[in-house]
Order: sequence, then C-alpha cells, then structure tokens
Amino acid sequence: MTDPLILAPSADHPITIRPNPRRVVVEAGGQVVADSCEALILHEASYPAVQYIPLKHVMMASLRPSTHSTYCLYKGTAAYFDLLPLGDRGANAVWTYLSPYSVAGAIADHVAFYADRVEIRELECRS
Repeated sequence: MTDPLILAPSADHPITIRPNPRRVVVEAGGQVVADSCEALILHEASYPAVQYIPLKHVMMASLRPSTHSTYCLYKGTAAYFDLLPLGDRGANAVWTYLSPYSVAGAIADHVAFYADRVEIRELECRS
C-alpha cells in the first residue's frame, strides 16, 4: 500500500482556521444538536466557510457512526456520522477528522455539519 498524497496549502489553495467569536447553534429536525461558543471557522480555497463544533458541545446521542469516509489531500481522512433527527436525509450529514494533518490540527475533536441539511445560527455568546 502506498502512502496517501498530502498537499500543503498555498496561495492557490489557502486554508485558514480561526475561532468564531459568536455562539453557533445547530438544529436538525427541530432539535438542537450542537451549541457552542468555541466553534472554529475553516476557510478553504473558494469553498464556503465551514463551522467546526467541539465534540464536547454536540449532542452525541443524535449521531450514529457511519461507515462512510472521504479523503482530503490537505486535511486527511474524514469519518462520518448519520444525523438521526433527519432520518434518511441525515445519512453522512456530519463529519470529523480524527487525525487531521498538521495544517488542520485545530479541527481535531470537532465535527462539521452539511449546511444544506441543518439550520446553523450565529448568536451572541452568553457571559
């Protein structure tokens, strides 16, 4: 088996990760499935920004591990979860990088949700 190809971000394919100063609330099927004031925003090339929520702020009972996985040349292998409140529409709706490459190390222990399947709101963080 050969080692996977790993690419570094560049001017043509930048990747930045920064803390989101706002509270991020994710709802699915009318249920809050994540609520965090510690989300990270990942910007990659020309793709839409993605909110990564710490696992400790996700209602894990609403997720079921999936057998699906994908590979990103910049971030590594993504594992997926089914989002149970969405039924069949929730298949592979959530992903995580368990061991992301160093450029994306900050998103370890975080998950992201497909924005077209959930409602993601940004609010003021409570003090």
